[in-house]
Amino acid sequence: MEEKQIIRLIAMDRIDVTLSSLDNKLRKQRSNLAEEVAEDVGKQSEFVGKRTYARTDVKDKRLARGMKVAIEEFEKEFPLYGKILRKKIAEKRDLREEHLYFGTRDSSRIAGQDYLEVLTDLGISEHQAHMMYPLVIEASRKIQQARNNQERSAIVGKYVQN
Repeated sequence: MEEKQIIRLIAMDRIDVTLSSLDNKLRKQRSNLAEEVAEDVGKQSEFVGKRTYARTDVKDKRLARGMKVAIEEFEKEFPLYGKILRKKIAEKRDLREEHLYFGTRDSSRIAGQDYLEVLTDLGISEHQAHMMYPLVIEASRKIQQARNNQERSAIVGKYVQN
């Protein structure tokens, strides 16, 4: 095994954490703003501006019954089997997870080139990766500081035990 693999894993993890954090924040903000705009647009059915437009539309869909509702209906129709089903669902099963723990040693850093390689491997051009790097690394450092440089882990295996 080479240390380069662990360095690459750490760089991938830090980029993933950073982009996921930004993604989650962006999704929440977008969802809140979309609800607000939809409420305003709904009052006038549509909006047409100089550069944008917006409209609301309601669609009826038929969805599959949820598991909880299906079990409740099954239990009403077949009480004896419903009890057996609930008992089976309530039974616990043992699960063994194998984790890989990784991190950097005190006073060690991951080089910028390692981050750039991960970004280019994602299909981002070298030029774009160089442009993104300062933003990604700054956000990553803030997250790392907030977490006190905690050791990170990844699940590498799950095994059901009887």
